[in-house]
Amino acid sequence: MSRGTLRVGNCSGFYGDRLSAMREMLEGGDLDVLTGDYLAELTMLILGRDRARNPDAGYARTFLTQLTDCLALALDKNVKIVSNAGGVNPAGLVSAIRKLGVDAKIALVRGDELKAGEHAYLGAFGIAEALRAGADLVVTGRVTDASLVVGPAIAHFGWSRTDLDALAGATVAGHLLECGTQSTGGNYAFFTEIADPLHPGFPLAEIEADGSCVLTKHPGTGGAVTVGTVTAQLVYEIGDARYAGPDVTTRLDTVDLSAAGPDRVRVSRVRGEPPPPALKVSRTALGGFRNELTVVLTGLDIDAKAALFRRQFEAAAVVSPAEVTWTLARLDHPDAPTEQQASALLTVVARDPGEGVAGRAFVNPAIELALGSYPGFFTTTPPGGARPYGVFTPGFVPRSAVSHEVVLPDGSVRPIAPPATTRPLEPWTGAPPAPLTGGATRRLPLGTVVGARSGDKGGSANVGLWVRGDDAYAWMAAMVTEREIRALLPEAADLPVTITYLPNLRAVNVVIDGLLGEGVAYNARFDPQAKGLSEWLRSRLVDIPESLLEDSLPEEQA
Repeated sequence: MSRGTLRVGNCSGFYGDRLSAMREMLEGGDLDVLTGDYLAELTMLILGRDRARNPDAGYARTFLTQLTDCLALALDKNVKIVSNAGGVNPAGLVSAIRKLGVDAKIALVRGDELKAGEHAYLGAFGIAEALRAGADLVVTGRVTDASLVVGPAIAHFGWSRTDLDALAGATVAGHLLECGTQSTGGNYAFFTEIADPLHPGFPLAEIEADGSCVLTKHPGTGGAVTVGTVTAQLVYEIGDARYAGPDVTTRLDTVDLSAAGPDRVRVSRVRGEPPPPALKVSRTALGGFRNELTVVLTGLDIDAKAALFRRQFEAAAVVSPAEVTWTLARLDHPDAPTEQQASALLTVVARDPGEGVAGRAFVNPAIELALGSYPGFFTTTPPGGARPYGVFTPGFVPRSAVSHEVVLPDGSVRPIAPPATTRPLEPWTGAPPAPLTGGATRRLPLGTVVGARSGDKGGSANVGLWVRGDDAYAWMAAMVTEREIRALLPEAADLPVTITYLPNLRAVNVVIDGLLGEGVAYNARFDPQAKGLSEWLRSRLVDIPESLLEDSLPEEQA
């Protein structure tokens, strides 16, 4: 490869993303590398269960479907493909790809699996070694999402482990690409400002030798690339300002974003530090069995109806699951124009190590109560059996516990040495600016001037908030305190809250520990991945200075 600009695109943000995206990206414009991210904590559990049933399974089958359609096209266009679609069985995916009969040079990055259900997050240097050896296609298991982009950049520009700033810049590029169309207007707080939101194009990064990049998309595709859409993805599923990876710790507080033309945002000035001495590990395991029943309460006396059903259900119980939770969602409105708008939902959830305890024996009392409970009794679905649920436990292992290696296209195996220099990770949350003072205020939804995006970090949830002006940032940073977050989000009232200030981005990141229980597969709350948490927060009423209300204008008008 030459050392000019490296164009890296993405065609998948999760297992189940748009199947046509690989062809769209290959045909839509020039690329050097096409990446696909298919793994998440829940996906690892799904793929682990697949492999338990069938030893040849355990990889993202949709990726194989895409390659069946597009591998020859990628070879014709000289586009390298790098993907973590190998899941928990990357060698099995390589075998399946070879059966397609396409003459491609395939490399395999392995060593992430420590034992069943336990995977270390590998870095990018194995991917780089595979590409330097001439691989057309690199398949990995569990690597960090950003490594899919950092690896090609290492191979292209010849970076070493000491090129920390460049590695950090490419890490930011990888983070911006990893979730697909979230960088091009998907799931965007100010989606009404996007002229063409119907079918967002997938993003690509034009990476330079210093690690800076321009984030953009193919011409003529839908969605938008703005400082706002890029900021939204940048603050998604992060912790504090030190974004740790296996190859570099990226300082998110150094990232600079600037408009570089229509649908083009420059990402620059990113600084990197040595990575931590340990590797992050994800542990997914079967936690037991879960069952759920929801009954509908309509019209008058909602609380009394809920109390009666709960008393009757508990009195009739024939089993005692290890954990039982009740939730009453007051979705009803007085004098409602439709029955649905007059109704509330009462949900009972059981979890137990035994399938029988959480199964039909648990929900059968609801059937018996059908004609003898509150007026208007009915359920949203018929009572059913229990289903298995998973738990996610993060951890760390010494680098010496992991054998990171790459199987090259010729079958030879090369070990990937760990970094010579590491640095213990110390959280960096920064400090808020001087608060904005004085002036009249109006009580309005927070989202009038504040954008946000949220997601899961194991059992914790993050909410990244950002604004469009310096005065708005001073106000927001002063307003977003632990006390205020607990007041606005009562579900966080008794949980640890950590706030990180990112003034370069005019952003604040909030992490709520334990909000999601034992991870997304545990299904601890109504929104188990915290995807809507940010929109709930944006809907809460706060006192906003009238001088800031112009910040609610679209970016091109503000």
